[in-house]
Amino acid sequence: MTTFAQRACLGLLLLFCFHSAPALAQWKADKPIRIIVPWSAGGSTDQTTRVLAAELEKALGQPITVLNQPGASGSIGTQNVLDAPRDGYTFAAGAAKDLGVYKLLGMLDTRIQDWHLYLAVAHVAVVSVNAKLPYRNMGELLKAMRARPGEFRVATAGINSSGHSAMQAIARIAQVQVQQLSYDGGRTAVLATVAGDADVTTQLAADQISYFKAGSLRPLAVVSQFPLQIEGYGQIEPLAKTLSGFSDPPNYFGLFIPKGVPPRMIAALDRVWDEKIARSKDLQDYATKHGAMFAPSRGDMALAQAMPAVRAYAWAQHAAGRTKMSPASLGIPEPKP
Repeated sequence: MTTFAQRACLGLLLLFCFHSAPALAQWKADKPIRIIVPWSAGGSTDQTTRVLAAELEKALGQPITVLNQPGASGSIGTQNVLDAPRDGYTFAAGAAKDLGVYKLLGMLDTRIQDWHLYLAVAHVAVVSVNAKLPYRNMGELLKAMRARPGEFRVATAGINSSGHSAMQAIARIAQVQVQQLSYDGGRTAVLATVAGDADVTTQLAADQISYFKAGSLRPLAVVSQFPLQIEGYGQIEPLAKTLSGFSDPPNYFGLFIPKGVPPRMIAALDRVWDEKIARSKDLQDYATKHGAMFAPSRGDMALAQAMPAVRAYAWAQHAAGRTKMSPASLGIPEPKP
């Protein structure tokens, strides 16, 4: 016969097992979820998010609404997620890099470590010109930019966007000066270039591919050390071919949830990410067709993948005098040369 102490210990053991990690994963959504995209509709963030929303709807069994709330380089929509109840029913979408520099730029009082990260794909920027312009390769464009400093109009989704950071890196390394024209999203910036309101865009490949195929934009270089093969179009040469030694860390996109939501919800979403999103054929197909890299990750692994882009952009902005403090004061080490 067991003693009272033995029975008590057995009860505590059963209680511990009941509340262990597998049990935490039993959270089930009981109302619709909303995902706030802090950029305009139709751009790369919006595209990626809508693929993810469709996959999560099937896995979580609840409707998911995607809301576009553009403005202030992504900070307005992201602030709205921070202001929402921490109940696990409001997600943010975007590039992980942005979360890492909002506070540095004085836009939002948040750091990347304040969020649960769920990454899906890595997008790359492409330097393209309006097809009516004469430039056939990156060397010709840079030569013209050097000959006419400050004249070329470059359309991007504004400060903190992938296109803006790509153009900053190019300008610094190639020693050129341009006019930066800001729009409320990548698609809008690309359309401005197609219309001739801008000469160049450096937005993500996913924002531009349909215009490459239509012949209204001419891609000159992918902002990378590697070429980009686009299904149904062909290969785009890497910027490193023109600017020797150029490199740019991948920019990862996905969904973000502020810390402070119920742990059971995070445990459940972790499981969905591992079992469903990491194996999603629809997401893989999207990446293949839009010049992106299929790269699902979460948690500490996601943070490690995102930090090289955060470091590179944070210190580039600091060198340009646009930061409110040193990146080092926020624990962002300077990239090694």
